[in-house]
Amino acid sequence: MEQISLVDLSAIQLRAASYLVREGLLKGRLVIHRVILSNIEEQASMGDTLAIRGLEELEYTCGQHNVEITYSGSYDKDGEKDRLIILEEARKLNANLVTCDPITARLAQSIGIKVFYELPPPPFKIDDLFSEDVMSIHLKEGLPPRVKRGVPGRWRLEEISDKPMSREDLELLIAHLMKEAYSSFGINAFIEVDKPGVKIFQLRDYRIVVTRPPFSDGFELTVVRPILKKNLKDYNLPREVVERLEVHAEGILVAGPPGMGKSTFAQSLAEHYRQMNKIVKTIESPRDLHVSPDITQYSKSASREDELHDVLLLSRPDYTIFDEIRSSEDFDLFIDLRFAGIGMVGVIHATTPIDAIQRIANKVDVGVLPSIIDTVIFMDKGEVSEIYTLEMTVKVPAGLKKADLARPTVIVKDFLSGEPKYELYVFGERTFVVPIKKLREEASTPVRQISSFLHRYIPEFKIEEDDDTIRIYIPEKYYRIYLRKCQNKLLKLAKRLEVNLEAIPRNL
Repeated sequence: MEQISLVDLSAIQLRAASYLVREGLLKGRLVIHRVILSNIEEQASMGDTLAIRGLEELEYTCGQHNVEITYSGSYDKDGEKDRLIILEEARKLNANLVTCDPITARLAQSIGIKVFYELPPPPFKIDDLFSEDVMSIHLKEGLPPRVKRGVPGRWRLEEISDKPMSREDLELLIAHLMKEAYSSFGINAFIEVDKPGVKIFQLRDYRIVVTRPPFSDGFELTVVRPILKKNLKDYNLPREVVERLEVHAEGILVAGPPGMGKSTFAQSLAEHYRQMNKIVKTIESPRDLHVSPDITQYSKSASREDELHDVLLLSRPDYTIFDEIRSSEDFDLFIDLRFAGIGMVGVIHATTPIDAIQRIANKVDVGVLPSIIDTVIFMDKGEVSEIYTLEMTVKVPAGLKKADLARPTVIVKDFLSGEPKYELYVFGERTFVVPIKKLREEASTPVRQISSFLHRYIPEFKIEEDDDTIRIYIPEKYYRIYLRKCQNKLLKLAKRLEVNLEAIPRNL
């Protein structure tokens, strides 16, 4: 009896049908539905020639191995999906289905169609590229493959081959990854985003991001693996910091530039809370934190509006890890859940701790800021570099003088030293962030003190500092005022400040 095999578009694009013919696994007659020809023509007209080159190779290979190719069906779809048309044709012809698409393969098997789901060997195996110090793999059409080697904050980009990646290579690598993913969905794999231009999925420890034109300027595949899974003890935090995280901190921001270990720290904190018998949930997009099974991971991208809010309020976790806060909707969700009394740990990109605080401060009244954020952990090169706390008080803010300007002020302190670093307050309709150290330094400099004194008497002057000498250039019309009211007092001040003082009459 003649063997009939129906070939779908994926098997043509990835050269799998040609590979099976060369290996002697496909014999007899190959059938290609005319809907597939229509798809190939449509892709070619848009500049994508991958499928038409695959068809040319299949025709040539079949000719070399004495395998017949025929065409069946019509272009008229009547609104039916291409996948269903192919499956129906395979049933009608009693043919084997040749595919590289995991959904088509599983669907065909479920309705009793024999399937050839075989892929040609990939150009390399992703697992083989991930040595201990490789953080991520970066593959782009037309460029040599590269890896990011090192640890967060200390890494280098290396080319691992001189040969540029082709579109066929990238498509084949993705097909192998997807084949493994679909064999273990819900256990070791899940898809976060699956759109025509973007695909994001998790496979074991790998986060895989695929982009295609027109979303990106070229076909690109990025595979990221967390290089570390640390325990909170590995950070060697002082006891008082651990005590604050365990007992007092309920609105925590883990901040830092990209690649500095923010998610790794948040992951260790989630496990620490779990070990304290706390109910812990995560909000992620994509879900790539590696946490224990009893920590439920929620997908932001897979949820609809308000679903996460309602689920988290009803399930009542003690802590929720939000990795990462990016959009306005993310900030609103974080703030609302914190107001509801849920302990929140938010991961946020920021170049300094105060930048992270300001991103929340811009969303709420300053007076409620410490109720949302009470602790900021700033990460640098995989380690905790700074720890800030927020407190609320009523005072005259730094930089203001009059007692009647007292107002609610948020003080941002270095947790370990207790030293105030910044003050946040509202004046008029603006929120001001004042660096305390800078004010103190400016107020304590000789130039600042001399300049402040002179402004009481002289509205216009120029002041310069040269090593231990301060020169004051005073317009001639004010010089007599200087001699009569300022000179003696300034000379005494200069002596106390241990600087030399020169006053020079000069029109500015």
